[in-house]
Amino acid sequence: MRYDSLNTFLSDGKDALIKGPIAMVFAEDLIEVDTTLRHHITLGFKAVLLFAPDELTLPEGLELQIHRIRYATRAPNMLTQAVNRIIAAAPGIWMYYCYNAEYLFFPFCETRSITDMLTFHTEERRGGMLTYVVDLYAGDVHDAPNAVSLEDACLDKSGYYALGRMDATGHQKERQLDFFGGLRWRFEEHIPANRRHIDRIAIFKAKKGLTLSENHLFNDEEYNTYACPWHHNLTAAIVSFRTAKALKSNSGSTYDIDSFRWHNSTEFEWHSQQLLDLGLMEPGQWF
Repeated sequence: MRYDSLNTFLSDGKDALIKGPIAMVFAEDLIEVDTTLRHHITLGFKAVLLFAPDELTLPEGLELQIHRIRYATRAPNMLTQAVNRIIAAAPGIWMYYCYNAEYLFFPFCETRSITDMLTFHTEERRGGMLTYVVDLYAGDVHDAPNAVSLEDACLDKSGYYALGRMDATGHQKERQLDFFGGLRWRFEEHIPANRRHIDRIAIFKAKKGLTLSENHLFNDEEYNTYACPWHHNLTAAIVSFRTAKALKSNSGSTYDIDSFRWHNSTEFEWHSQQLLDLGLMEPGQWF
């Protein structure tokens, strides 16, 4: 179903928010929107919300499976404004957000649904889940000038690291880290310092008063932790062409990059086991 604005959706389409988990997909451009939607529908989300401009065309059958909301996805702060309004409208519901050409993977997602995973995560008394945004890029940018190729997708198999996250007084926050790596690390001269980290609390349980900030953190510090105090928890990964797209579309960086491949590149197998083996997510106590 289509809605001409977020206000209209929250008025006429609010039944989509009754049962979760729900996925919110923000189409910043027209690249791989259909595959992004299909991937998340397959994972078992109860509802998929697409925020997109009018110029996007989707197959009719696919559009019938989603809730499409007309939205200015290139406007400043557009994602946080939408996510925070959805949070306020559906307290108690598990949610997830991503951009187009991003694909969520969690441990054993080929045989278990997102509901299965979040049922376990809820039993561990967790309200948020750390997701690592793992950069994907076309193996040959001459064949794929926008750096996006699902058939020839590569990722970095090493080069990831974490630093302690500091508070305003210079003390390290408990169970919080800033994670780095991938293209944002290798081409950091083209990335603003405040956008180089690759961690995102993309899966979370909405509650009254919860808000998301522009740096992908919440106003409840416990939501921003990578694990509970007593053991490691589940984490997930979002494999994303977003950084590669930006580097090849930006005139300040595109001519400096003839290839994204390096000695630590490997083909992406589109399977959760590869991400587990590379340490880019972990199952915690879920087996």
